[in-house]
Amino acid sequence: MLILVIEGILIGCLLGLTGAGGGILAVPALMASQGWDVAQAAPVGLLAVTFAAFIGVIEGLVRKNIRYKAALWMALLSIPFAKYGVYFASIVPAIWLTLVFSCIMLLVAYRIYFNKLNELNDAPCLVNQETGKFIWNIKTASILGCIGMVVGLLTGSLGVGGGFIIVPALRKFTNLNMKSIIATSLMVIFLIGSISISINLLNGFKYPINISAIFILSCIFGLLIGRVIINYISAKMIRFIFSSVVIIVAVYLMFSSLFYL
Repeated sequence: MLILVIEGILIGCLLGLTGAGGGILAVPALMASQGWDVAQAAPVGLLAVTFAAFIGVIEGLVRKNIRYKAALWMALLSIPFAKYGVYFASIVPAIWLTLVFSCIMLLVAYRIYFNKLNELNDAPCLVNQETGKFIWNIKTASILGCIGMVVGLLTGSLGVGGGFIIVPALRKFTNLNMKSIIATSLMVIFLIGSISISINLLNGFKYPINISAIFILSCIFGLLIGRVIINYISAKMIRFIFSSVVIIVAVYLMFSSLFYL
């Protein structure tokens, strides 16, 4: 159980610091520590990450860091496109999809680390500096909607996405600061995760109560640690942490795909 607790704390901390990495890291962690297959690990990992993200959402709403309208809009459009992602995965080998996605992630990590994703004043989706809220127009709605669609497609086709897409996309197309981007990403993760959990329950999945509870509490504790740490580190350090996590996950996905070639 100690390994499970450590895994949960580390995953939650990364989720709180970067707004990403939860689900895709939780699955291999649970498989390694519990001896489960993907079918057993994925629902439990999703459950823990969703609960942890919910705590981050509450904290973000209190601090007014979350752009909740944008999060709702992205999540709303991601749901139907997840079905298209499942269909796409049925006609294109998952191995090739994963390899392409891994390469894209490595490029994203490079651009985020060197802060090359956008110049804040040139971002197409701008935030009103007085209110901190998006200036909503057709361009803003279209771009944020497209981000949600891509999240849905990749989530449905590869079982990944969420923060790994939302965070760099918001960095690229908006002038939000990193704290708002991470908080908004957590809300999208929570919304999409809640729907997925409901589907799992309707399909009759039986969650192992003891292990799930321990992992959930550990993730929540880790997320709270991450949300405290983020207030004491620079935006450059946050970018470095996110980029490092993206690289680790991309390499993991790449090697796991090559193993099955």
